[in-house]
Amino acid sequence: MLARLVSFAKATLASTALTLNTVIMCTSLIPFALAKLLLPFRSVRRVADVVNNALADIWVNNNGLWINAVGRTQWQVTGASGFKRYGWYLVSSNHQSWVDILVLQKVFGGKIPLLKFFIKKELIYVPIIGLAWWALDFPFMSRKGGKASAAKDLETARKACEKFRVVPTSVISFLEGTRFTPAKHDQQRSPYQHLLKPKTGGIAMALATMGEQFDAMLDVTIVYPDGVPTFTDLICGKLHHVIVDVRQIQIPTDLKTDPGNDPTYRARLQTWINGLWAAKDRHLDELGASTTQQ
Repeated sequence: MLARLVSFAKATLASTALTLNTVIMCTSLIPFALAKLLLPFRSVRRVADVVNNALADIWVNNNGLWINAVGRTQWQVTGASGFKRYGWYLVSSNHQSWVDILVLQKVFGGKIPLLKFFIKKELIYVPIIGLAWWALDFPFMSRKGGKASAAKDLETARKACEKFRVVPTSVISFLEGTRFTPAKHDQQRSPYQHLLKPKTGGIAMALATMGEQFDAMLDVTIVYPDGVPTFTDLICGKLHHVIVDVRQIQIPTDLKTDPGNDPTYRARLQTWINGLWAAKDRHLDELGASTTQQ
């Protein structure tokens, strides 16, 4: 009974802190988002983007505070240093839980520019946070398939990445396209033990639009030794141990340029990613990866 009360108290504290943090951050973003909308000048955008990204960094830092407050997580982080705070990075990670996003934000907060990712356009209607994603220029993609949709998504990505050129940015792509589960793994007949098959759509768009600007790719491997946590586990203080390994990888020069009509580009990109994925799968095995959910 006491353990349940403690978990409930922690969940209440974490939920309240997250909600207040998000509402305050989103409210603070509105004036600067409107300034960008009504005064579409480069100088205005530069100032508004710097302020909005700074506010988002504060949001990330505050989330780290309540994560520390409700749990006694053992953080085993390697390779998360030596970055350019005001550089441009392409970030890739294995994906097992919604907790991954908060883990990545906590690990990289204050070390690289704010993480931004391609998200489904329907999520712009999510209360409060959808407004923040829009204000921070997250690219909203339709992801419905078909040539027309793909062309529209590429144009959306191009426009978003043109904005990213103004202020240093980190673009993150979960190459598996969805969270790993044993059922999805079996359904795909994935050749990897701990990973789903990687998809190159998102990373291809990022490279096509701003490949030359990326300083490097940050290849992140996340392991939860006690089992994959849910968001409820996180807010209840039940995230006990996290292993995060970061490897800074140079992007091949021939993959950093706009492929145009090169029919071999996607195959070469897929081959490179498959090699990274095979190495990551072996690394996960070495780290004692678990696919069991708590």
